Amino acid sequence: MTKTAFLFPGQGAQKVGMGAELAASLPAARALFDRAADILGYDLLQLCSEGPTEKLNSTVYSQPALFVCSLAALEQLKQDAPEVVDGCAVTAGLSLGEYTALVFAGAMNFDAGLRLVQARGQAMQDASDAVSSGMVSILGMEREQIETLCTQSLEQGARGGDDVLQIANLLCPGNIVVSGSSAACERVAPLAEAAGAMKVIPLAVAGAFHTPIMQPAVERLKTALAEVKIQSPRIPVVSNVDARPHENPDEIRDLLVRQVVNPVLWETSMRWLINDFGVTQCYEIGPGRVLRGLLKRVARKLPCENVSA
Repeated sequence: MTKTAFLFPGQGAQKVGMGAELAASLPAARALFDRAADILGYDLLQLCSEGPTEKLNSTVYSQPALFVCSLAALEQLKQDAPEVVDGCAVTAGLSLGEYTALVFAGAMNFDAGLRLVQARGQAMQDASDAVSSGMVSILGMEREQIETLCTQSLEQGARGGDDVLQIANLLCPGNIVVSGSSAACERVAPLAEAAGAMKVIPLAVAGAFHTPIMQPAVERLKTALAEVKIQSPRIPVVSNVDARPHENPDEIRDLLVRQVVNPVLWETSMRWLINDFGVTQCYEIGPGRVLRGLLKRVARKLPCENVSA
């Protein structure tokens, strides 16, 4: 029997032009963008359709944009293959995508989810603006090696408490992202190359997500979450923090807060879906094909279809 999982992308998957075709051809998708404009106070569809890229890439805009575009892509799948949507047994989302997954699973409604994502994006943007920081993807190395590189980078800096570098995303075998202060990120790149990394890629993000540098965003996100009605999801939603699903609304709130300052355990989440839950078919729903590529590194033969925005 087929067990289907829906996967929703996170920040970094955005691109100018996303959502435009869906909004033009599918009334249900257009309705989501119209509702988003009312909630956000600006024309999200125009931003997604026309850019500019620099504005769309800004955390405060990219997070709501990806959330809405992914749910618009879901509306396309509902029209084309409603039996696939009805038969989905479990869901997960990468970082921001966890909010999209929770809305799909009925833990919160669209309006509440979008308001939360807007608050999260603004809080994370403000925390990023306060400290010069970034993220670096390191390919072709094991976790223990990268932890050593982080230690070496910090030792070279010896600047004290404002110097941060740690693993932020464990995406798939050989693909790990570190996050921290700009100086530490700059130091780790040559260290990784000298240690034999296949590739070192500075990421185009606002700051050091999933590290203590995001701590100023925690209280603001707590406040926003306290105002939102969350109920038990109708299907399991895998948490980024511990790679397990949770039913209790208070636990879900707590994990969403912790997610901002904790590493994303994406590879472990995918292994739980496959090995523990028994998933046999995946759909990546939303802009880009990043999650499909990561999944192939975990389970090469597991089918994963893309429903693009």
